[in-house]
Amino acid sequence: MPRLPLGDWVDSSVDWLQSQFSWLFDAVSTGVTGLYDGIDAVLSAPQPMLFAGILAVVAWWLRGLAAGVLAFAGFALVDAVQLWDEAMATLSLVLVATLVTLVIAVPLGIWAARSKTVSAVLRPVLDFMQTMPAMVYLIPGIIFFGVGVVPGIIATIVFALPPGVRMTELGIRQVDGELVEAAEAFGTAPRDTLMRVQLPLALPTIMAGVNQVIMLGLSMVVIAGMVGGGGLGGAVYRAIGNVDIGLGFEAGVSIVVLAMYLDRMTGALGRQVSPLGRRAAAKARAATAKRPGAQLWGHRPQPVTALVGVVVLALVAGGTGFLGGSGGATSTTASGPNSGHGKKISIGYIPWDEGIASTYLWKELLERRGYEVDTKQLEAGALYTGLAGGQIDFQTDAWLPVTHAQYWEKYRNKLEDLGSWYGPTSLELAVPSYVKGVDSLADLKGKSGQFKGRIVGIEPSAGMMGILKDKVLKEYGLEGEYKVVDGSTPGMLAELKRAYDRKEPVVVTLWSPHWAYSAHDLRKLADPKGSWGKGDGVHTLARKGFAAENPEVGAWLKNFELTEKQLTDLEAVIQKTGKSKEQEAVRTWLDGNPGLAEKLAPQ
Repeated sequence: MPRLPLGDWVDSSVDWLQSQFSWLFDAVSTGVTGLYDGIDAVLSAPQPMLFAGILAVVAWWLRGLAAGVLAFAGFALVDAVQLWDEAMATLSLVLVATLVTLVIAVPLGIWAARSKTVSAVLRPVLDFMQTMPAMVYLIPGIIFFGVGVVPGIIATIVFALPPGVRMTELGIRQVDGELVEAAEAFGTAPRDTLMRVQLPLALPTIMAGVNQVIMLGLSMVVIAGMVGGGGLGGAVYRAIGNVDIGLGFEAGVSIVVLAMYLDRMTGALGRQVSPLGRRAAAKARAATAKRPGAQLWGHRPQPVTALVGVVVLALVAGGTGFLGGSGGATSTTASGPNSGHGKKISIGYIPWDEGIASTYLWKELLERRGYEVDTKQLEAGALYTGLAGGQIDFQTDAWLPVTHAQYWEKYRNKLEDLGSWYGPTSLELAVPSYVKGVDSLADLKGKSGQFKGRIVGIEPSAGMMGILKDKVLKEYGLEGEYKVVDGSTPGMLAELKRAYDRKEPVVVTLWSPHWAYSAHDLRKLADPKGSWGKGDGVHTLARKGFAAENPEVGAWLKNFELTEKQLTDLEAVIQKTGKSKEQEAVRTWLDGNPGLAEKLAPQ
């Protein structure tokens, strides 16, 4: 049967939509970004413990004293692991996605409940939306909206919409038909029947749908972090990319705290707004009144008392937030004609060692010159899309002309090449030196059993992975014999270290320069057929117009160069300093190279 070019049709449709409706996508992006920034500003303004107090008072009112104490303890833990800002960014993302989802889902659910035709049409569409893997939604999201929080929110909305529609429809359909008939018999208009009879009685089910929407939104935060969504998802993604167990656990616990709080509060709120729920809650309070201990921990203040407490804390939090904001830390960077004066610059990077080293080097240099620098860890495809779309200002780890050729060919008209700062490089497969009889790629033939039939790779979006799968394996007759294991650079290095410590045979993807050759005794496999191609230069690429808008920074980047010793020494210091301390390592390295900062970014 001939192949159906379904993917090509979808690609053509996406290209057509992008060219014809770019104005609409820009408007949606602006609106969503504005809503997100507004909510994030409100949530981030107060001091963390004061805002945690507000959330605890809300929990006390809705669930009881025990819930309030646990809520405060949970958010205090989030602040203690220094992930408060990320948690508020995640909460903002979830709130925006939930609000937009409900604005769409509730009317659709009402329409479906009142029309069997609409319900029949929506059902397969909702099935398709809910069963499609969530990550797939990020692909058109990146194309239409670039990288950042917007594609993450849009993907969350699409993924979370079905339960909102289904639960609204279900709640209305479950309302006793005799009640509806009675209302209509007394001459009640259909709209009044909906507002006064059906919706109030359907509220418990609708609130259960709201709860599901929020939970699905939280499940998307990690995926949103892959496209620069930030927040706790970004922290989890960084932890995955760096194999940082500690950071991953802290971010995971913070997500759990948010999820449990939102789950319990929406459940309690559903009981509060429903007549049936209030009746059940009253019976529960009457039962606990007979047990003094349960009465204490289940105590709930009057709504007026809770409101007064929230208002007082909000006023204090708002005041301290504004005062703290105006009197924040002042910049310690040098002043002068090249001072950045707080101008924002965004740097994207792939979690490759030379990319991490050069990115955090420039983050430190630019911050010393008065710029406000934001770094975003992304996959290669998302990084180039963000550069082309203008969401990222520049990146320092473009391997050209070979490794990243596919991205350069696609986006070259929207990018500026600021030149190579290191080269030539080389791509290779490597084995530990204790592996005997394997000196070249040709020697791998017939020895897959020795290596468990696998080659340990890095990020699947990396250019060298495409060359390995499409060219190297084919030219050396290794297709079918070896499976290339996609993963991440830190994952590959962790597997290399594990095998090396146990003296087990392993073949991994590597490149030069890389600190792994200093840390381990490895052998580069010769490439007599030249399948890997000639060595690349490591280039700095910027979005179109960046150098013209920032002539000083553009000039610094164009003149940027590092020797092999400087680069490998910087990478080694970063490895020694530890994970999540890259900028601290850069400062240590610059202190050991006096005058280099002034040479790279002169005043």
